[in-house]
Amino acid sequence: VSYANGESKTVTSDNILIAVGGWPFKPDIPGIEHTITSNEIFYLEEQPKRIVIVGGGFIAVEFAAIMDGLGSDVTLMYRGDMFLRGFDMDMRTHLHEEMERNSGVDIQFNTDPKEIQKNADGSYTVTTRDGKTVECDAIMYATGRKGKVDKLNLETTGVKSENSFIEVDAYSKTNVDNIYAVGDVTDRIALTPVALMEGHSLADTLYGGMDRKCDHEFVASTVFSTPEIGTVGYTEEEAAEKFKDISVYKSKFRAMKHSFPNSETYTLFKIIVDTKTDRVIGVHAATDGAGEMIQGVAIAVKMGATKKEFDATIGIHPTSAEELVTMRSPAYKYENGAKVE
Repeated sequence: VSYANGESKTVTSDNILIAVGGWPFKPDIPGIEHTITSNEIFYLEEQPKRIVIVGGGFIAVEFAAIMDGLGSDVTLMYRGDMFLRGFDMDMRTHLHEEMERNSGVDIQFNTDPKEIQKNADGSYTVTTRDGKTVECDAIMYATGRKGKVDKLNLETTGVKSENSFIEVDAYSKTNVDNIYAVGDVTDRIALTPVALMEGHSLADTLYGGMDRKCDHEFVASTVFSTPEIGTVGYTEEEAAEKFKDISVYKSKFRAMKHSFPNSETYTLFKIIVDTKTDRVIGVHAATDGAGEMIQGVAIAVKMGATKKEFDATIGIHPTSAEELVTMRSPAYKYENGAKVE
């Protein structure tokens, strides 16, 4: 172990756990030194009046909502066609529509910065690959994260890694005996509660006399955007590919609290069911408080609740969440992996 003061120390152990987490990745383009990441944005001495956020994952989308809510002029640039890759497509497009209609965020898809220049007044000019320019006071990159393994000298241990992420099995064991890894450095599901579960499972296996594999199925998550997206289980695209025969229930409406002020804010709920077993295999919500809502639903989904059991549950009125137990007819189905209207 090397310390900041130059001293070093040798530590030995029967087992070694690597849990160093991840670190933001930034591309090598001219002017990249002028940018910040989610690590530094909380330490800005003053709020930028104009900020460009580059990326399309949940960190980029969440910070776009935060900075917009604080009053900054926000430009969100993403090189792809639609942000939040890996989430259900209906949720992605719904959030895009809501942000376009109700937020001040300037969303620019298929856009990627080519160069960043610092101006004499301290502002910045971002030039995109298609030649457009955006003036701003700060640029935040949220274009992905890598495992923080650069100073571990993994090559001396023989531990396998790919693209800076350590390869592990279901017990979080690496290819080298007695060396384990959990959390973001393993590139499984990069969420704090998941890392805690992986650590608990490993501790139970090594020291608790139990045999606990990590269970990454039906992990709930939330994008803290405006509105929030809460999700557990399979997306429609994933479910159609794996289960082949599925029923998709959807409901889009204006919640009562948005009706009185005549707001144009819409809520979207979606339930995905394995038609053969009637088991609910995916629930997705785009609404205020979706994170709080989906945590309770995740328990039912994890336990294997069926659509019939959802329907037998009495709703709480007037709430948006009651829609989860009142959708009786599927919007459409898939048979053998193909959509049937």
